[in-house]
Amino acid sequence: MATSDKNRTYWRKNLQYLAILLGIWFVTSYLCSIVFVEQLDKIQIGGFPLGFTFAQQASIWIFVVLIFVYAWLMNRLDKKYQNDRDNAENPE
Repeated sequence: MATSDKNRTYWRKNLQYLAILLGIWFVTSYLCSIVFVEQLDKIQIGGFPLGFTFAQQASIWIFVVLIFVYAWLMNRLDKKYQNDRDNAENPE
């Protein structure tokens, strides 16, 4: 596989990760905190309505977790493509 094909594959995978993680963030921060808040408020967690919990704390914590997940995924992806690049440059 040519280097440009590897770069395209790398960036396609990177954008795929971004789309999935931003989709999760959108659902938790916008839909659960604003759009579906009335339906979620019918569920109680720790004495607080679930919609309130998402709006005040959960969406922020989920965003922080998504940052760490993205860093982990990108480290894994970087290692994979760095190994491919090293093997292409130094065939044994």
